[in-house]
Amino acid sequence: MKDIMWKILLELMKNAKISDRTIAKNIGVSQPTVTRQRTKLEKDVIDGYTAIPKWGKLGYEILAFTFIKSKQVLGLEEKFEVAREKGVKWLMEQPNILMGGGCRGLGMDGFFISLHKSYHEFNEFMFKHKRIFGDQIDDVQTILVSIKGREILKPFHLKYIAED
Repeated sequence: MKDIMWKILLELMKNAKISDRTIAKNIGVSQPTVTRQRTKLEKDVIDGYTAIPKWGKLGYEILAFTFIKSKQVLGLEEKFEVAREKGVKWLMEQPNILMGGGCRGLGMDGFFISLHKSYHEFNEFMFKHKRIFGDQIDDVQTILVSIKGREILKPFHLKYIAED
């Protein structure tokens, strides 16, 4: 990626609402250059723009990091593909899951990150998940993080990467 495109991307990571004119001023290029490069970034690199809410103020209390170990029978290609398609479909249907996929480490091979309004809601969510995928899963481990109160010492934001 060109140096100018990288600088534009970093400016957008700090503030997605920033104007092309302000980006141009900040990085020392013309506004038309920023507009052209931003259009290319939006086509090839940027997956979307979003606001990062204060989840606790929206009623969410728990951020869950869930790790899954699949049964070894999924090593057979046909069974693996069927299970993968079922998993992708399920993940995409869950509005409270922020991200999910394969992983390596701690003996686990899958993960998802989810938001929940209460422990009860989390518990019901996991109960349904285990009912749907119980025959395909050997182990499930979850780390729960309280996102209300004093537990979060540094809130999630992409601006920190951009400031590096």
